[in-house]
Amino acid sequence: MVRNWIVRFWLSFSTTGLLLGTLFFAASLTPTLLPRNYLTQGVLSGCSLAVGYGIGVFLHWLWQYMELPEPRARIRRNTKLVAALACAVVGIVFLWRATEWQNSVRGVMGMDPVDTAHPLEVGLIALATFVVLIALARLFRLTLVYISEKLNKFVPRRVSYVIGSTVAILLFWSIADGILFRYALRAADSSFRTLDALLEPTTQQPSDPTKTGSAASLVRWDELGRRGREFVATGPTRAELSAFLGRDALEPVRVYVGLQSAETPQERAKLALEELKRTGGFERSVLLVIMPTGTGWIDPAAMDPVEYLHGGDIASVAIQYSYLASWLSLLVEPGYGGEAARALFSEVYGYWTTLPKDSRPRLYLYGLSLGALSSELSTELFEVLGDPYHGALWSGPPFQSSGWRSITNRRNPGSPEWLPRFRDGSFVRFTSQQNALGIPGAKWGPLRIVYLQYASDPITFFDYHSLYREPDWMKAPRGPDVSPELRWYPVVTFLQLALDMAMGTTTPMGYGHVYAPEHHVDAWMEVTGVQGWTPEDVERLKATLAVR
Repeated sequence: MVRNWIVRFWLSFSTTGLLLGTLFFAASLTPTLLPRNYLTQGVLSGCSLAVGYGIGVFLHWLWQYMELPEPRARIRRNTKLVAALACAVVGIVFLWRATEWQNSVRGVMGMDPVDTAHPLEVGLIALATFVVLIALARLFRLTLVYISEKLNKFVPRRVSYVIGSTVAILLFWSIADGILFRYALRAADSSFRTLDALLEPTTQQPSDPTKTGSAASLVRWDELGRRGREFVATGPTRAELSAFLGRDALEPVRVYVGLQSAETPQERAKLALEELKRTGGFERSVLLVIMPTGTGWIDPAAMDPVEYLHGGDIASVAIQYSYLASWLSLLVEPGYGGEAARALFSEVYGYWTTLPKDSRPRLYLYGLSLGALSSELSTELFEVLGDPYHGALWSGPPFQSSGWRSITNRRNPGSPEWLPRFRDGSFVRFTSQQNALGIPGAKWGPLRIVYLQYASDPITFFDYHSLYREPDWMKAPRGPDVSPELRWYPVVTFLQLALDMAMGTTTPMGYGHVYAPEHHVDAWMEVTGVQGWTPEDVERLKATLAVR
């Protein structure tokens, strides 16, 4: 009985599906942008195996539908046995090589090599993932067949299949979207909301009345959120800046308005403007309008350098628009950050334009990740042509950033996608780990925009088109932080990059989606036109920030 069930279960698998699925499984073990542990590799490989198997089943169905000749049953059984053995050999060989491939990624990121990629664990996790996905696929098929058979009593057979397929798709999609997806999203939102409300023991409410969140502030300390409190309470102090610079410095102004401070982005933006006025932000030489990441976080690796470079004579303002991580926000609410960015920029810029040009601060934009995308959306160029702001630094721009994509696609011939050059470099420039902003013969115009991006950043270089074609960033010359062993495979590369995008912040600093302070130093010097710093001073600042 059991033996017969096992035989029937084995015979139910498609030979074409197993062969194509194994090829997908093998390709999934090759490197992409980021190193993987055995758990994530196992899940990825299992998904790849299932997708490849599904495509193979479809191709076999198409062959049958076209009524093309097939081998006899006995030949098919023998072929399946040979195919199974071949699949096992291919799987073992590629699992054995996985350690070498993972070390090729770790090597370009300066990470220690691993002794093993845990092939047994990867194989077992992949098999379990495959079984779960195939079970779901077969449940879908049973649902489709059941509905079609019921309908076949009233409508023609093929019509019943069309209706049955439609109903089954809608049913499964409703379950996934209405129950699983929404429940998971609510759980994630609740988790991030709870995390955002946590008060860290080391983060104390400021006593200085000029600080946001103080007793004199227009914004309550307990409404700033975890990320807002971090931003306001940390950062270099006046004493630290003075000690480093060897001269008297100012206390940087940092203004932040959390999600709980007001109901709408417009209300939060108005509150931020009033708080910026109260703290004397418009009396500084430099003013930054910041869009945080999805969780409301503002990267100290970007903020600390610019405050050192300007001796504290700088003010920055930001409002929170989400609790979710950037990659989740990209999937479910990518436009909401843009609404908040437009509201904040409109308020700050509108007031800034009323000030005398010879005494108002220089105005700049900044954003990281989803914050970069949102900051890009904060204004249209034609809206500020009469009185433009001075520049922007956008780090790790997501692949959905339309402005970044447009400029990248129109880059000068011969420049790589991961480090493009755009026209004469007077308006926008790109840089990476190695400073590439000093373009020979290029002169900045009145508006300076810099994109800081790493070739190994999957949030920047994820591409839907990688499903069926090789992305340009994979072509030579490649970025120095991308494995030379990386190859493009249809469908599989898309799955690999999707996983990489969710794991973008697991890399060492200076790789992936983790941007280092020393690279922000070079970018800020170009964007804000810093003068009077010797190369020795710049290197000393980079060393100080690396330790900080």
